[in-house]
Amino acid sequence: MGTAKNARIGSTAGIPGDNLEGFMDNAALHSFMARFRYGVVSSTSKAGAPQSALVGIATTPDLEIVFDTVKSSRKYSNLIERPACSFVVGGWEAEQTVQFEGLAFEPEGEELRRYQQAYFAVWPDGPSRMSWPGIAYFVVRPRWIRFSDFDCNPPLIEEKIFPV
Repeated sequence: MGTAKNARIGSTAGIPGDNLEGFMDNAALHSFMARFRYGVVSSTSKAGAPQSALVGIATTPDLEIVFDTVKSSRKYSNLIERPACSFVVGGWEAEQTVQFEGLAFEPEGEELRRYQQAYFAVWPDGPSRMSWPGIAYFVVRPRWIRFSDFDCNPPLIEEKIFPV
């Protein structure tokens, strides 16, 4: 994935069970993101309108988000034509979230099979959807991530920028 530039705001207090000094390393982010099987993906329509959807996700150790959809969905055509998108992961049980901006692509061939394995490890029913008409898989590579924890005082907010 390469080297990333970090910006730190707040403190590391308040995250249960972790010494989060330098929380924004990839392993800690992956550990947090992999706890969640759902995320909200946002894309942009041809007319520039924002469109969001709750999707089932898997997160790779390289912090790539993998999800499936059908080619008849709005997100499919949006991401094919305009691959810049964003996600929110977490926030369901506590005020700890990852905001994620990245670029989506539709993998093919051996690369697709590798990402499907990661997805199916989280979603064991995924192979049964492979027979659906128009099923497709997207991978979103991070460009920017912000981890926020508003359960602590002061809040912990850290950002990471990924090189192009």
